[in-house]
Amino acid sequence: MIRSVAVGSFTLFFVPALLSSCEKDQPEPDGNNGNPDDGGGNDGGNSLVIDLTDPDYGALTAAGGSMVIDEIIIVNTGDGFVALSSVCTHLGCQVTYNQSSGNLPCPCHGSVFSITGSVLNGPASSPLEQYNVTQEGDILTIAL
Repeated sequence: MIRSVAVGSFTLFFVPALLSSCEKDQPEPDGNNGNPDDGGGNDGGNSLVIDLTDPDYGALTAAGGSMVIDEIIIVNTGDGFVALSSVCTHLGCQVTYNQSSGNLPCPCHGSVFSITGSVLNGPASSPLEQYNVTQEGDILTIAL
């Protein structure tokens, strides 16, 4: 009887905690993950337009700079701009850009993606979605 109570208690208290430990992290309440407002850059259509002269996008003006806007991580590689989904394909956490290694690590479970979105290290097995970026002067247009 004691063994049954012990097993039942373990199941009741620890199994739900173990199962929920890998749930997708919740976004911040502002829905913008702590990044500057997109300043109306999303035209409501199928593209995101960024004016690099706008101080809100100052992080993108230097090589190695990056920021997340509307679940898209934009990186200034020094040779141009790259835009990828910022949502890890493993369980949906937000990836970041590591300038020193030139890759995109996920802080939740250790997945690492290349600057092209391919998986360098799992547990993720699918690449990040890649978006086409065009630049005309100080205007970036990201096709969604």
